[in-house]
Amino acid sequence: MFLHVGNGKNIRTKDIFGIFDMDNATISQVTRKYLSSNEKNHSVETVADEIPKSFIVYESDGEFKICFSPLSTSALIGRLLS
Repeated sequence: MFLHVGNGKNIRTKDIFGIFDMDNATISQVTRKYLSSNEKNHSVETVADEIPKSFIVYESDGEFKICFSPLSTSALIGRLLS
């Protein structure tokens, strides 16, 4: 199964490690540092020009990747459960 995270981007559900809310998760300095280091390593992608509401940590080709999504965590989790 796949999770549609916005603008035609689909991620295989078995490769997803976590779905995180931008407002809550980025309060932590550790999370901000993690996102920043992954951005420098070109492991981050954005699926829309809108302000991201969530980010998904997943594995692709043996590497951890981060995808910023304009969809809320509740919308993404709702898609997973339906």
